[in-house]
Amino acid sequence: MVRSTVFRLAVLLAGFGLAVSSFAGNCQSDNSSRGRKYKAPPPTGRIEVTILKDVNGKPIENAAVIFHPMQGEKDEGNMELKTNEDGKTIIDVLPIGGTVRMQVIARGFQTFGDDYKIDKADMAIEIRMKRPGEQYSIYKKHQETQEGGKDAAPAKGSDSTPPANSTPPASSNPSPDSATPPK
Repeated sequence: MVRSTVFRLAVLLAGFGLAVSSFAGNCQSDNSSRGRKYKAPPPTGRIEVTILKDVNGKPIENAAVIFHPMQGEKDEGNMELKTNEDGKTIIDVLPIGGTVRMQVIARGFQTFGDDYKIDKADMAIEIRMKRPGEQYSIYKKHQETQEGGKDAAPAKGSDSTPPANSTPPASSNPSPDSATPPK
């Protein structure tokens, strides 16, 4: 008798569970008023970047090519790829119509950076990397400057020259030629 009561109770609970789950399933089938709407991703462009040595045109292997997708002036993150033995890397996840700031870093070469507008589905970009030049020092004389790293002429609007109608400040140590001591 206890077995039959337990059996009847189990069947009753199973039936109740099925009824509740089918009711809940019917409520969720109406997608017009709730939930996320599917939005297709924007079309993307395929960009092939080739990194070459400027001197001889040979490919640079294992150069880091860093893509910074830009939204106005805001950086939307970055993606870094390495070049293969042919000096090439390919990226195909950047949306058409956007702007990407590309940076290239290779050992023994100057760092390269530039902005590119993605306006076609397939783009090919070739970059020629230069060897680093001499480091600029403010302690050396350069052709375009008069002394060290300072410009020959002061910048326009700087306060280094007094206005024409002002008087020079008084000196605390008078020069021996300008004043004669009283006798």
